[in-house]
Amino acid sequence: MRAFLIAAALFAAAPAFAQSSTTTTLSLADAATAPSRTTVIDGAAWRCEGATCTATGGASQPATRACRRAVARLGAVSAFTYKGVTLSDADLATCNAG
Repeated sequence: MRAFLIAAALFAAAPAFAQSSTTTTLSLADAATAPSRTTVIDGAAWRCEGATCTATGGASQPATRACRRAVARLGAVSAFTYKGVTLSDADLATCNAG
């Protein structure tokens, strides 16, 4: 019975663990550049509310490339996390430079 309860708890928590490692989010430096509709970039469907945008899906690629592709379409970012990898300030500067 104990093993069943542990297995059930792990199964219930699995989506939370999976989401944290696959979540892609960014914060736009200027909320005015946020698109009002879903924008697809490299297969990822981006949705923005104010300056915060989240994406689902998308091609497998390095976080820095995904950032550059998003910046090209959405505008400069102040934060970027791609599938659980958060870019450093130096990587953000490079990303925003194009």
